[in-house]
Amino acid sequence: MRRLNRKKTLSLVKELDAFPKVPESYVETSASGGTVSIIAFTTMALLTIMEFSVYQDTWMKYEYEVDKDFSSKLRINIDITVAMKCQYIGADVLDLAETMVASADGLVYEPVIFDLSPQQKEWQRMLQLIQSRLQEEHSLQDVLFKSAFKSSTVLPSREDDSSQPPDACRIHGHLYVNKVAGNFHITVGKAIPHPRGHAHLAALVNHDSYNFSHRIDHLSFGELVPGIINPLDGTEKIAIDLILYDMSQLDDLLRISKTSCASRNSSPLQD
Repeated sequence: MRRLNRKKTLSLVKELDAFPKVPESYVETSASGGTVSIIAFTTMALLTIMEFSVYQDTWMKYEYEVDKDFSSKLRINIDITVAMKCQYIGADVLDLAETMVASADGLVYEPVIFDLSPQQKEWQRMLQLIQSRLQEEHSLQDVLFKSAFKSSTVLPSREDDSSQPPDACRIHGHLYVNKVAGNFHITVGKAIPHPRGHAHLAALVNHDSYNFSHRIDHLSFGELVPGIINPLDGTEKIAIDLILYDMSQLDDLLRISKTSCASRNSSPLQD
């Protein structure tokens, strides 16, 4: 009885088919028709895969809100090379609250050669090229972020064994500052704090040693986020006239906005 009921059900479904099948005796098969069918099915499969890929793609969504966390510290990541020996320069932060942050806590002074090796120059040219493109095409930053920028954003080590003695100082590492306006100094002489602010022991350094040619390989705020190219990364400034340069200063002004980067598969990163 069950088999008879199944047969009746199948026959009923066939009769209710809105698109009745053409009897095979009426169909004439050909090689060209089969080719068209294969192309059509292949095209539909590709379109389906492409639509699924678009569905799986990551979209950038931006939301803005006021930062209400005033008590926490802001992290500054630094990798700067100055064309002076390490014993002649000092780095520190002084904010509007007259709070001084000495560089000894998180920054490393490493004697290096200021002139880059061929491999390092190629890395610098690549970074500067990306920076120039970002100035023209701002949406390129979204592409770099979503791809996590596979290329290294850290200056590679020298590949040549140079016998030249170090003539520069690489200051790299990180430090924590208050969330208020302030100045990050790299100047002649080591910093010494005192009740009315701070000072640098510049009188002990000969003026002939002054050379503030510098290169910023990395300068960012917050946790390190892959795929982010920061505004001053790859910047290089060379002192042409040392006498005039000694009487002036170079300032880079930045306004910082707290940024939280989150993805579907990771916890938010604070930048």
